Amino acid sequence: MARVRLSVAERREELLRAAIGQIEARGVAAVRIADVAAALGVSNALVLYHFSTKEKLVAAAFTYAAEDDLAHLRKLLGRRTSALRRLRAAVRWYAPTGQAKGWRLWIEGWAVALREPALREVTRDLDKQWKAAIAEVIAEGVAAGEFACADPMGTALRLTALLDGLAVQLTSYPGAVPRTRAQEWVDEALARELGLDRAELTER
Repeated sequence: MARVRLSVAERREELLRAAIGQIEARGVAAVRIADVAAALGVSNALVLYHFSTKEKLVAAAFTYAAEDDLAHLRKLLGRRTSALRRLRAAVRWYAPTGQAKGWRLWIEGWAVALREPALREVTRDLDKQWKAAIAEVIAEGVAAGEFACADPMGTALRLTALLDGLAVQLTSYPGAVPRTRAQEWVDEALARELGLDRAELTER
């Protein structure tokens, strides 16, 4: 069957999605241009036409994944409801017990970023934008009198550190921490940071 002719933008997106799938399945170190090409039934030359090296393809794939995650985060935080509801929805989505990004992909990215400057910039930028978005909605909640928090950015940093650490545990060591227990820890940490009782997360 003849392949549908795609625009340049559509083809790049198709290649990036395939690259993300291959990275999740094989890891950054093992994945090859040929793997991405084979997944789509296209030539290596086509992949290299759009991304001249594997390193550029990998960095672009992580950027694509990051943009997708950030768009969803902004959608959650932009809802017309209380700051507390928006914050809790975002934290629950991001948590490794929720439906956020594929954590295997991001743990892989963190490891490779130690040695790859281009990928380090991608992961660092995602981290900064995530923390800034969380800190902003916390500040909104404080201004509206919904809860108390003297340091929204510090709270955002501590919450994401907890979530990232739990993601490593649940993804790398299945069964090490029950998912229900991990969610309890997340709720407890969020309530503590906002000066609330855990029950108030859902009551308000």
